Amino acid sequence: MRILFITSTRVGDAILSTGLLDHLIGRHPGARVTVACGPAAAPLFEAVPGLERIIVLRKMVCSLHWPGLWAATSGRVWDALVDLRGSPMSYLLAARRRWRIGRARPTEHRVQQLARVLGLEGDPPPPRLWINGEHEEEARRLIPDGPPVLAVGPTANWRAKTWPAENFTRLLDRLTSPSGILPGGRIAIFGRDDERPSALGLIDSIPGDRRIDLVGRIGLPAISACLRRSAFYVGNDSGLMHLAAASGVPTLGLFGPSPAYRYAPWGPLCAVAGTSVPYQDIFPARFDHRTSGSLMGSLGVDHAEGAARDLWNRAQEARA
Repeated sequence: MRILFITSTRVGDAILSTGLLDHLIGRHPGARVTVACGPAAAPLFEAVPGLERIIVLRKMVCSLHWPGLWAATSGRVWDALVDLRGSPMSYLLAARRRWRIGRARPTEHRVQQLARVLGLEGDPPPPRLWINGEHEEEARRLIPDGPPVLAVGPTANWRAKTWPAENFTRLLDRLTSPSGILPGGRIAIFGRDDERPSALGLIDSIPGDRRIDLVGRIGLPAISACLRRSAFYVGNDSGLMHLAAASGVPTLGLFGPSPAYRYAPWGPLCAVAGTSVPYQDIFPARFDHRTSGSLMGSLGVDHAEGAARDLWNRAQEARA
């Protein structure tokens, strides 16, 4: 059984698609898997069971990356071909079974849309991340045993989606105060290396004896292993948020100029704190993510703290 799984360029969308791949692997034990995805998402699939190859799709002018994918995959008949990019090229490949993504329904979450690709109704397969012993060992070294860890993702792919650093500082202080959900907890900060300048203000505001600065220092599988050693995660709508949810840590996503119904963190221990101005009103008619500043100003610290406490209490009840 050979599976070709064509998934997203963006990390968040790639993570949300992993439930489909996990479902196929579970249905076909011993299957040999080829994944085609963007360079940022490629590390997510390094530990996939039965992995034969990861084909990195780097965007090229005139969409020449698609002929490149055809050349790399046309030499065999695929038993299962899943195309989540909707590329015409996938019609040109020989496959015994072929599935392609369709349009989303109104107010449908991305995970539900993806589940319909395989005709899976009801409870869709949840996102799944694969790590190995090396990732777990790295996480133990970076986050040794000790006080509980509050993980935070203060960045996003658009500045418009980033909650102000001073709000994060106030929230983290409250959540790790003697009356918080994680009194005396350590704080682990995550992000890409190119996001470090925007995170420096928050990093510097955390006392050194409680700060675990991992911004730009580890890859996605190791981040997932670190998140599994954390007690709680709070962050902007981003790939890191979806990584946290898929890793199983209670995850609070902060939303404003992106639709929570579509991209909320997925899982039983997930929640959203949104701006008081709804998405439909906050999102500008002519939006340019390259120039827009934060549009998260109407999300107050009190509201975010309340949502964090509610999720924490729910997580404690689930574990009881």
